[in-house]
Amino acid sequence: MSLPRLWRRRLLATALVLGASAFALDRWIAETALPDLSPPVSATVLDREGRLLRAYQVESGLWRLPVAGREVDQGYVAQLLAYEDRRFREHGGVDLRAMARAMLSSARAGRIVSGGSTITMQVARLLEDAPTRSVRAKLRQVRLALALERRLGKDAILDLYLTLAPFGGNIEGVRAATLTWFGKEPRRLTPAEAALLVALPQSPETRRPDRHAGRAEAARGRVLARAVSAGALPEGDARAALREAVPTARRPFPQYAAHLADRVRRPGAAVRTTLDGDVQASLETLLRDRARALGASVSAAAVVADHRTGEIVARIGSAGRTDPRRHGFVDMTRAIRSPGSTLKPLIFGLAFERGLAHPETLIDDRPTVFGRYAPLNFDRQWHGTVSIRRALHLSLNIPAVAALEGVGPARLVSRMTRGGARVVLPPGDAPGLAIALGGAGTSLHDLVQLYAAIARGGEAVTLRETPGEAPAAPGLPVLSPEAAWHVGDILAGAPVPGGAAPETLAFKTGTSYGHRDAWAVGFDGRHVIGLWLGRPDGAPSPGILGLETAAPVLFEAYARLTSLPEPLPPAPPATLRVAHRDLPAPLRRFRTRSAPVAVRDRPAIAFPPDGARLDWEDGEALAFRVGGGAPPFRWLLDGTPLPADPYARQIVATPPGPGFLSIAVIDARGEAARARIRVE
Repeated sequence: MSLPRLWRRRLLATALVLGASAFALDRWIAETALPDLSPPVSATVLDREGRLLRAYQVESGLWRLPVAGREVDQGYVAQLLAYEDRRFREHGGVDLRAMARAMLSSARAGRIVSGGSTITMQVARLLEDAPTRSVRAKLRQVRLALALERRLGKDAILDLYLTLAPFGGNIEGVRAATLTWFGKEPRRLTPAEAALLVALPQSPETRRPDRHAGRAEAARGRVLARAVSAGALPEGDARAALREAVPTARRPFPQYAAHLADRVRRPGAAVRTTLDGDVQASLETLLRDRARALGASVSAAAVVADHRTGEIVARIGSAGRTDPRRHGFVDMTRAIRSPGSTLKPLIFGLAFERGLAHPETLIDDRPTVFGRYAPLNFDRQWHGTVSIRRALHLSLNIPAVAALEGVGPARLVSRMTRGGARVVLPPGDAPGLAIALGGAGTSLHDLVQLYAAIARGGEAVTLRETPGEAPAAPGLPVLSPEAAWHVGDILAGAPVPGGAAPETLAFKTGTSYGHRDAWAVGFDGRHVIGLWLGRPDGAPSPGILGLETAAPVLFEAYARLTSLPEPLPPAPPATLRVAHRDLPAPLRRFRTRSAPVAVRDRPAIAFPPDGARLDWEDGEALAFRVGGGAPPFRWLLDGTPLPADPYARQIVATPPGPGFLSIAVIDARGEAARARIRVE
C-alpha cells in the first residue's frame, strides 16, 4: 500500500531538512578554525636510556613535559576513562547520553552534579584555555570537539589531554604530575596514584595534595569507587589503594648534568645524550659532598668517558650549579686551567717514541738550570739518579723538564693539538719548557681526551656527548702504540693514595702552581676519568693536592661506575720489555743538554703558599710546612716565635683570629722564607 501523497511530501521535506542540516553541520564542523594542536612543551635532556636528566619550564613558567599514551600506565588510562568518559572510544566528540544524564541529575539535585563533558571536549577547552560557562562558549567547545574528532584520531586526542590536563600550581600534563607528586615517570603507577591523578584535574587548586590533602584523598576515593563500579579496577585493589598515603609535598624535578643540558637543549625537544643517568647522579653527589668537606669556596668537576667509543658517560661541571660561593655557574670541565704535572706522561711517552728513553732509563734528579729556567721539585727535595719509571711515579719535575728539552716543547704542543686538546700559552709566548710543569692552559675535557688517546694505544678519539655526533675519523696518532703502552704500564704501577682500594687503574695526579688546581686522571681498559678540584675564581686552595685530595676522589668515582673494571690491553708485539741492565747502551742513561749547577737549597714555605686564603673556624689549628733549607728551623707567626720541634718540617699552630697573618721560618744557615696569608 502506498503512502498518502501528504505523508510522502512530509517525509520528503523531512529528508531534505535533515539532509540540509547534516550538510550544514558537516560544513560547520569542517570550517572550524582549530587552535594550535602542538602546544609548547618543556625542553628535556635525557640520558642514553631515555631517562630524564633535566627539564625546563615553558615560557609561561609551566612544567609541561611531552608524553604519549603508550608511555603511561594503562591502569591510569582505564580509571581516567571510567571516571571521565566511558564511551570515549565510541562517540564522535560529544556524548549526548552523558550530557542528558548530567542535565537530569543536576535538575533533580538543584545543582550541578556532573558536567557530561567528554575527554575531547576537555581537550578543546584546554587548547583554547577559555571558560565554558556561557551557552556560546559551550557551543564553541562542542564544535571544536567535533572538529578534533574529525581531524585527529582517538589516541592523538588522548595524548593532548595527557599533556595539557592541570594538576595543581604550575604543573600540567600527567608526566609532570607524576614527577612532582610521586618522583617517578608515569609508566608504572599504583591504583592509588592513578586515582589521584584522575581526581586532580577536576579541581586542581582545591585538591592540591600539598595544600589540601584531605580533599585530595576524598576525591581519590570517589574515583576508586567509580572505577570499581565500571569494572576498571578490582574491589580488593581499590580497598588497598584507600590505605595508601596521599603525597603532601612536591618533589623537585631532576636537575642533573646542568651545564651540559644548558648547552645541548633545544626548545620543545627531547635531546638524548650519551650520559649514564645512574653514574651521573652518583658522581654529582660524590663531588658535592667532597667539595663541601674541603671548604665553602671549593668546587669540583669530572668527566667520565668510554675511550673505546668516545662517548661521555658523565660530566659534572661544578659542585653545585646554583651555589654562588663556589661559582657553580662556571663549567669547570671546559674552563682553561693550568694542568700541573698531568702532562708528564705524554712528555715521557714522546721520549719513548723517539728512542730517547725507556721506562728503565736512568735520569738525574738534581738541581739543574735549563738556560734561564731553574725548576724545583714540588717538595723542594732531590732524589739523585732514578729510573724514568720512578721519576714518573714520584712526579719529579727536573726529569720531566729534561725529557721535554729532549723532545721539544713545540712537538708536545703539536701532539696535544693532534689529540684534540686546546693549548693556551701566555700572550706572545712560544712553547717553552715550563709547559712540563703546567705552564700552559688546557681544560679538563681536553685532558681526558688526551688520556683517552693514551688508553687507546696512542690513537686519538673525539669525545662526544650526544649520540647523533659522528665520531671523527682516526687521524694521526698522539703516541706510538708501544710508547702509549709503556706510559699506561708505568701509571698502572703508581702507588695508590691512602685509603683507596687497588684497582686496575693507570692514573696520574697534578697540582698547579700556588695550589690553585688539583687534578687526577686515570683509565682502565674501557673508561677514562678526569677530576679537578679547586676554586673557579683562581684563588689558591691550600691543602688541596692532586695525590692527597683529588686521587682518593678519583678512585671512589671509578668504583661507582656501573660496569666492572676492565684490564689494560697487553703490550704490542714490538714493545721492548727488559730490565735496565739489558737496555741498549744509549738507553741506559738519559743525558740532558743542560748541565747540573750548584743551587743553594734555600727554605721555602710549602704550605700555605703566599697569598693563600684559608677557611677557618675560631680555635682551629692550622698546619704549616717548610720545604728545602737545613734544620733546625725557627718559626714565627706575626713576629712571635712558635714552640715547635726544630727538626720537624711541619708544625701546627692556632691563629690569634681572622685576618692577615705573616708566617716566617729561619733555617740553620740563617736563610729565611716568608708568606702572608688570610684566614677568614
